[in-house]
Amino acid sequence: MPFISTRGGMQPQSFSETLLEGLAPDGGLAVPDVMPEVDGETLERWRALTYPQLATEVLGLFATDIPREDLARMTAAAYADFPDGVVPLRRVDDDLTLVGLSEGPTLAFKDMAMQFLGQVLEYTLERQGSVLNILGATSGDTGSAAEHALRGKERVAVFMLSPQGRMSAFQRAQMFSLDDANVHNIAVEGVFDDCQNLVKKLAGDLDFKRAQHLGAVNSINLARITAQTVYYFWAWLRATDAGGWTEVSFTVPSGNFGNILSGFFAKQMGLPIRRLVLAANENNVLDEFFRTGVYRPRSAAQTLATSSPSMDISKASNLERFIFELVDRDPARVVGAWDDLEAQGFFDFSAEQPRFTEEFGIVSGTSTHEDRLATIRDVYEASGEVIDPHTADGVKVAREYVEPGVPMLVLETAKPEKFAETIHEAIGVELAYAPELRAMLDAPQRVTEMPDDEHALRAFIEENALH
Repeated sequence: MPFISTRGGMQPQSFSETLLEGLAPDGGLAVPDVMPEVDGETLERWRALTYPQLATEVLGLFATDIPREDLARMTAAAYADFPDGVVPLRRVDDDLTLVGLSEGPTLAFKDMAMQFLGQVLEYTLERQGSVLNILGATSGDTGSAAEHALRGKERVAVFMLSPQGRMSAFQRAQMFSLDDANVHNIAVEGVFDDCQNLVKKLAGDLDFKRAQHLGAVNSINLARITAQTVYYFWAWLRATDAGGWTEVSFTVPSGNFGNILSGFFAKQMGLPIRRLVLAANENNVLDEFFRTGVYRPRSAAQTLATSSPSMDISKASNLERFIFELVDRDPARVVGAWDDLEAQGFFDFSAEQPRFTEEFGIVSGTSTHEDRLATIRDVYEASGEVIDPHTADGVKVAREYVEPGVPMLVLETAKPEKFAETIHEAIGVELAYAPELRAMLDAPQRVTEMPDDEHALRAFIEENALH
């Protein structure tokens, strides 16, 4: 299957080529030239598969340049350290079911794609005899998931930017306690969007990108998006009865628009999804966009530090892939929207806003600190289940869109242990840490602090990159 750029300036590439490229050479994002389709007969055939087997089938529709037996070996290895079932579904109440995505090594949904990405990156680099220096930005969970998936890899180095003081203590420990030589943590003065802007500046410098063998593991990497589509299929197959064509709705806590974009891909592929419900926190730029059609990112100073920090994002990188479909895959209109954003600080698709729900099934809502505390408390009192603050944002907004006869599935974001202070504030419970987690929290931390300075980052990468 060929992949093209949202901005029209890239020759069609294979899955493996887009995997190593990250940002397209023209500054756009890779998307399938034609979205693969799945029919009801195929879905029924998939019901009996294990999660690695299902991942092989779904990813095989995109990664057509990788032999099926190699893909099957990589998916088996990627999910070997997950418990049986990999993605459990758990009822919260009569209306909502949680899709358990935090069973991996870093206790967050990012492991679901990142563990596969670690396998396929190593495989592709070995076939090509090359190396890759991953440059990424994280608001919390992406960084630790990437580092744990890629630590110790001989052909990969990781340079992960994070905003100083904007992650939980647990998230910092998961990243900064790693002492692998190929992992470089860089704490940047500023917010996540500043980190993301630095990544985009360096990735957009093609000479520097090629000289330093730069790649990406943020959700701009198409392999992340395609790997995440798998659990939408898995959840649908377990929430519906055999032989039916039941529609379900998914609610997704959203920051960078990558996780919900995977659901959008699954819907385009033919999975019977009625609604994709976007749940935002106080940094609700995406909620405002889907309600009004006007996209107006906030400045770093306007981006709030909240108790669901992984969603403290104002500029959602993956929104460009949705805009590409909204404008009927016209690259000129995509470029025009981003030109408007650069010139006036916003772009306006209010004329197309009715299509968001009517055609694409996307709706949205906002959750605040008080909302998430109340939701954590309500869920705990009703079911004994403790959910993390991001998942609480999802549950709060999901309840606004429950429809009779339509199962509502909420994507879990992380284990509550990663946000112990907020959990204690909500329900007064001190979460117990397993010995290995306590050892991680107490371990020495290794991190380089850096100003929001493109030149300082360039120099650091030049000094430490693999060649």
